[in-house]
Amino acid sequence: MSGSGQDQRDHGGRIDAAVARFGGTRADWIDLSTGINPCPYPVGDLPAAAWTDLPDEGAVTRFLTAARRHWAVPDQAALLAVPGLSAAITQIPWLVPTARVRITQPTYNEHAASFRNAGWKVTEDGSAEARVMVHPNNPDGRWFAPDDRAALTIIDESFCDTAPARSMIARAAEPGTLILKSFGKFWGLAGLRLGAVAGDPALIAALADRIGPWPVSGPALEIGARALADTAWSRATNDRLTRDAARLDRAVLATGATLTGGTTLFRLYDHPRAGGLHRHLATRHIWTRVFPWSPTAIRFGLPGPGGWPRLTDALAEVA
Repeated sequence: MSGSGQDQRDHGGRIDAAVARFGGTRADWIDLSTGINPCPYPVGDLPAAAWTDLPDEGAVTRFLTAARRHWAVPDQAALLAVPGLSAAITQIPWLVPTARVRITQPTYNEHAASFRNAGWKVTEDGSAEARVMVHPNNPDGRWFAPDDRAALTIIDESFCDTAPARSMIARAAEPGTLILKSFGKFWGLAGLRLGAVAGDPALIAALADRIGPWPVSGPALEIGARALADTAWSRATNDRLTRDAARLDRAVLATGATLTGGTTLFRLYDHPRAGGLHRHLATRHIWTRVFPWSPTAIRFGLPGPGGWPRLTDALAEVA
């Protein structure tokens, strides 16, 4: 809805706005403004029933079994498939009575917006009845301490598949805790709208009631189950992401930037002319992300194989 609070939140993507400002067509652009893997999991053929039938318990169970195994979800924790984490983030603040929530900034802004919409007071300091941690954080990649907790604790691990050993998934067995897992980032299939929430069985049951029946499509469940079981692809992808992140650092640091954080899916830099660098790349139809809270911060995602020459040439023009 035009003019809504949703439209005012700062996000990556939105290539249509870049096209309107800097020209070209959507196909001309390299979108580096998100942290989505540019080399997605190969979907392959799907059975016709995945498209034509309502998802049955078998389809849901296959996905949840693969998810529980891949993410090492504790047996005591419940697990719910959701149609993208945004759907869960919107509903979580309504699961318990409104109070105060502590969210350290800067971070993914949908958490604070969702809590405010539900009547919560959002704070960065002091004690609070709820705590949100994006682990690793978006956009700076910082990690949180395992003992950071509240009566309601939300740990958003959307980017943690790049460093699975750092996951706090064991905390999903704790009362009052929810662990959020994204499928769109690491597997590069954001358009599939698939995620999972693990944690306190009572909270998961309440979240399932709010989201409603058949929340995830048959194709999403089928693709998700395949991808989560493909450990060889996950290992190879993490190896490639590590190499590509180092390659990106070399190219961007040559322009006078300083690396300040990130993950292997996105890198945050400080640059004295971040706005100018952002605009220069946009004239070459390369979309990066700058932030309203810092005039010198600029974030890059990784290009796909065909995008590297364009990016390195454009960066060399300002190096």
